[in-house]
Amino acid sequence: PCPLCLPQYGLVFDAGSTHTALYIYQWPADKENGTGIVSQVEVCTVSGPGISSYADNPAGAGASLKPCLDKAMKIIPAEQQRETPTYLGATAGMRLLREQNSSKAEQVFSEVAKAIGEYPVDFRGARILTGNEEGSFGWITVNYLLETLVKFSFTGEWIHPPEEDMAGALDLGGASTQITFLPGTTIEDNSTRALLRLYGTNYSVYTHSYLCYGQRQALKMLMASLHQGSPSTQQISHPCYPAGYQENVTTTNLYDSPCVRAPSTPSPAQDLLVTGTGDPGACRMAIQELFNFSCGANGTCGFNGVYQPPVRGQFFAFSGLYHDLHLLNLTGGQSLSSVIATIGRFCNSSWEKVQKEFPTMNRTHLRDACAASSYALTLLLQGFKFNHTTWLNIHFVRQVTNVDVGWTLGYMLNLTNMIPSETPQRVVGLQRSNWIAATVLLAVMLILIFCLLTVICCQENSFGYERL
Repeated sequence: PCPLCLPQYGLVFDAGSTHTALYIYQWPADKENGTGIVSQVEVCTVSGPGISSYADNPAGAGASLKPCLDKAMKIIPAEQQRETPTYLGATAGMRLLREQNSSKAEQVFSEVAKAIGEYPVDFRGARILTGNEEGSFGWITVNYLLETLVKFSFTGEWIHPPEEDMAGALDLGGASTQITFLPGTTIEDNSTRALLRLYGTNYSVYTHSYLCYGQRQALKMLMASLHQGSPSTQQISHPCYPAGYQENVTTTNLYDSPCVRAPSTPSPAQDLLVTGTGDPGACRMAIQELFNFSCGANGTCGFNGVYQPPVRGQFFAFSGLYHDLHLLNLTGGQSLSSVIATIGRFCNSSWEKVQKEFPTMNRTHLRDACAASSYALTLLLQGFKFNHTTWLNIHFVRQVTNVDVGWTLGYMLNLTNMIPSETPQRVVGLQRSNWIAATVLLAVMLILIFCLLTVICCQENSFGYERL
């Protein structure tokens, strides 16, 4: 097959706080300036925890990526592997590790780069994304897949859909959460503004990432706050865990994250008994205490005093926000009242009852389901300021057009220049010129054939006349 006809591939590792995934993308070679044409061939989940968990065993972080790289090498034809752009982007888990111990974070990165470097790919580096980049690339992914950045019209022109068609992006990871949208007003705080130029249009996008407000870290903060508010130093009553659930945790595990403030008088490591009480009201109250909802002089804010204009337009909520509500079958566009009632009912159930109801679900996910869904609700309503009306504009999705929604696709499109800053040349214009050339060539050939046939006929006639 001709080299220009072969599809091209791209690899992006999403090194999150709780796990790593390798995304394998593919697109037609001759359509680099097109839109909505990148497809996801495969996503490979790396076994084990996120790379930030390998702070004390950096070589383990590199080794963990190899099975997924082996899988990618089976998918991508050998002759195309060396041209395959490969990236690793790390998010909030590595941001936290860098805060705690920057040399350990660097060691993890050097081992990861060494492991990827052993494969015949065009490795273009491993780096930590800023919170704003993570939010912006997620927003680009959503709008690229929805074809709201640029659309191909029937007349063969590239057209820019109106700004009102652009969708916002809501992302919840293990260690951070992001909100990104076009506010339609001036963004008053420059630190929350991302200026993007895509397909010849400038976008002034509002984006903010809240570090420590990813689900895993938030649930850690919740447990520590319940511990510090507990009358007993050895026991914790957990209103978000189902009644009848019990487990032991150590204070060392409870306070091992920079997101969790240790008590002012550190006590020696001790075992704590955690008992679920299944109390939806108390669960909601405890979760709300993790946030500061007052805006102060700011007027419009999200939470913890961070400036945020009012939400506007449609939003796509993915990652943890999708999984938390999908668990309770709440991603089908239900009204807010219905969502609140369902979560309330689930949070009221006993451990025995939820185990019967969800027999195949992982024990930890089941234990956390009430806390996670209540947290997602608090984040969206009191945190990001959605209400009964704007709630209906949130679409909870895992994929759009069979591609997982997250920052990885936007990151790759940006770094491979597949979303040019200027409007693409008329791609069909190029193809049309080919058609015109082919048509002209065909017409010329037909005329030549006609002339040739005429000449032959004339010759035959003249021969016949001479014979006569």
